[in-house]
Amino acid sequence: MRNLSRNEILDILHGCTILGTGGGGDLSEGLEYIDEAFALGKSFRLISASEVPRGEILCTPYILGAISPLSQAEESVYNNLPRLNKRAIMTAYERLLAYTGKSIYGTICCELGGSNTALSFYLAAMFDGYIIDADPAGRAVPEITHSTYYLNNLPAAPIITANEFGECFICENIVDDARAETLVRALAKVSRNDIAAIDHVLSVEEIKDALIHGTISKALSLGKEARIAKQNLEDVADVIANKGEGFVAFRGKVNVFDFSTEDGFTLGSVSLDGTGEFSGQTLHIRVKNENMLVEIDGSIYATVPDLICCINTLTGDAITNPHYQQNMPVAVIILPAPKEFLTDKGLSVFGPRYAGIDQDYCAAKPRS
Repeated sequence: MRNLSRNEILDILHGCTILGTGGGGDLSEGLEYIDEAFALGKSFRLISASEVPRGEILCTPYILGAISPLSQAEESVYNNLPRLNKRAIMTAYERLLAYTGKSIYGTICCELGGSNTALSFYLAAMFDGYIIDADPAGRAVPEITHSTYYLNNLPAAPIITANEFGECFICENIVDDARAETLVRALAKVSRNDIAAIDHVLSVEEIKDALIHGTISKALSLGKEARIAKQNLEDVADVIANKGEGFVAFRGKVNVFDFSTEDGFTLGSVSLDGTGEFSGQTLHIRVKNENMLVEIDGSIYATVPDLICCINTLTGDAITNPHYQQNMPVAVIILPAPKEFLTDKGLSVFGPRYAGIDQDYCAAKPRS
């Protein structure tokens, strides 16, 4: 068991933002969760799944919805609804306890990202529980089905959800995670594209073999390396690529970017004009919350489940969607996909065809 300091959590969240491939929520929001818990005297205790005593119950909390802001007209729909002076995830957690009558030992992050990872940390700290050093995605992902829970046929239900207006919804008797995605996404769409949820409330014996282990420690190490590189004025993109066993695929400046909210997702694209050794080339990224695919000069170069990570080379920070600016200098890094998503079933739900490309998956490689 390891008590995490605030600086260690900062490194973890920076690492998760890199691994979030543009999604997983904003780091600034994540830091609000962490600082709120620290201000209340709470501790963040990280343990491996193997340290959890037999029979103890774990849960997976998260926020689901779009990551782009609502228009003024869309916001006006919610103007007359009350806002609770309490985090929606706490409303969901309290309802979970009342509904199940179970005591929760710890939380598992649903994915790696600046906000969703912090949310899971926050909930564990608030009920004096433990943070499990694992997750079911190894990155950030758009849908509930993009998880090792789904690949291992674990039941998501009951799913307890709550929004900022205090409305709670309990989803029971759900066929599978594909149906869970449809239902919870629909609830998010009527909740300002932002709903807190807790699912996979299972014993450690039921869930531990369906996890990607050590991912929080991996994020800590990656975030620390990136921070040190920034302090030493090193090339952060190169350091991240080397640490993550990937490579820098492109460097350029933002030319065009466009984002919108559709069906509860942030959809969009970013185009870069190459600089330096990439001058004269154009890179295009397609987005569905996360970065889905890369084209270079009109040809498909990389797709999910490979990690397409974008770094602002001026600041050394990972870029989350949709926060681009004209002429922003960007390095695009490709990191290898978690092996769990390279199975036939994994690729069937989160491979090139999910990204809209009718071709088989081929791992991206550096161009000669």
